[in-house]
Amino acid sequence: MKPEQQEKEGWAALLSGKNGLKSIALAGGVMLHATDVYLATTIMPSVTKDIGGLSFYSWATTMYVVAAIIGSVVSSVTLAKMGPRKSYRLAIVLFAIGALICATAPAMYILLAGRFIQGLGGGLLVALSYAMISIVYEERFWSRAMALVSAMWGVSAFLGPFFGGIFAEYSHWRYAFVTLLIIALSLIVLTENVLPKKQKNLSTATIPFYKLLLILLAALAISAGSVSEHLSLNVAGVIVAMILLGMVIRGEKSSSERLLPTGAYKISTLLGATYAVVVLLTLSGTVEIYIPYFLQLIHNFSPLKAGYLTVLIALGWSLCSIAFSGLSIRYVKMVILTGPVLVFLGLAGLSWVVPDAANAHGVGFVLMCLLLVFIGAGIGMGWSHILTQVLSSAPKGEEEKASASISTVQLLGTTFGSAIAGLIANFSGITNPGGVAGAEHAASWLFGAFALTPVLALIIILWKFKK
Repeated sequence: MKPEQQEKEGWAALLSGKNGLKSIALAGGVMLHATDVYLATTIMPSVTKDIGGLSFYSWATTMYVVAAIIGSVVSSVTLAKMGPRKSYRLAIVLFAIGALICATAPAMYILLAGRFIQGLGGGLLVALSYAMISIVYEERFWSRAMALVSAMWGVSAFLGPFFGGIFAEYSHWRYAFVTLLIIALSLIVLTENVLPKKQKNLSTATIPFYKLLLILLAALAISAGSVSEHLSLNVAGVIVAMILLGMVIRGEKSSSERLLPTGAYKISTLLGATYAVVVLLTLSGTVEIYIPYFLQLIHNFSPLKAGYLTVLIALGWSLCSIAFSGLSIRYVKMVILTGPVLVFLGLAGLSWVVPDAANAHGVGFVLMCLLLVFIGAGIGMGWSHILTQVLSSAPKGEEEKASASISTVQLLGTTFGSAIAGLIANFSGITNPGGVAGAEHAASWLFGAFALTPVLALIIILWKFKK
């Protein structure tokens, strides 16, 4: 390859000129969504202290995730019917309306309504950002564009807690949502002149309302079950969700209005295997929801310190996603194989380090930080190549459906992962006996059990991925 051609395919070409504006637009959409996720988690204690509704604390996240799933599912149809520019505008407007409602909410039920609308816009934004990569860029930019968009989660992992913490510290949590509103409106101005109005080969697909309802019910079932203190309800929520998702998969076989492209549900196909690896690696990262709790209770870390240690996972993910995105094709398989090994080492190591309070300082603390980075780095180093393989292995004519479904698959993986984490934590003693002893036992079981997910991912990669 000539040096001039290599330069054209590098980061400089992706981040400059018209490509640079497109990159800001797509990466900005994901950053807006991701920042909202981290910001809302940070300010929720202040929200409940101000307007009440502590019993609905977890539903601020649940409603957002459920709505985001809906947004991601309808993204391919929205893109086909409205085109890139109008569909992206709709997503931002929904997000902005939700932010405005949250900023002015006098009671928790109003805020939950705002979070649902925000989730619709956020889920639509993320799915459209992935889907439009294959529309606005040439194929040689796909891998780096995937890495750039995915890296926004790492950037947001710092921005969300930072802005949320500042506003919460000074009892101005409403300004956090106002900030998101201003960013959203600014993004509309940018995308109006950057994204194309139309795309070629517009689809005639319609929104699969029945399947969407089943997915909504499945998400609600597993989310409701995961917040219960009773193990029986945890298990019931997972079982109901699996039955409902099974009905979705069964309906996909005989339907022209598919949520995922042909072959996505068969692990024997490369596309199905790739989706399975995406789900398993997503599951691996969901342990982060309990890390702040364990670090505060077992190691007496402050909430801010515990929260930012959790960010190490996102930091490792983002940095490695970018660093390894431009690899030569001959090294891609090796990197994809190495990733799950690092994730396993990170999770297995945490099952030993976190339950021991003696590791709060010195060598133990450094090792804990390193293991957290291992988890994120292991997921991120092959992430852009795995997502690119979703595009390249999709049946001809279904590339946009495949890319738009990435966020749907990730959100479902996160929902299931959170519920399973709650089930394991409850089963292993986080509430009974509770306290430090219960947290130590739960941490050992949780990290140990989730260490199986990268092992399964590695087996699938060895079995189905190309050399």
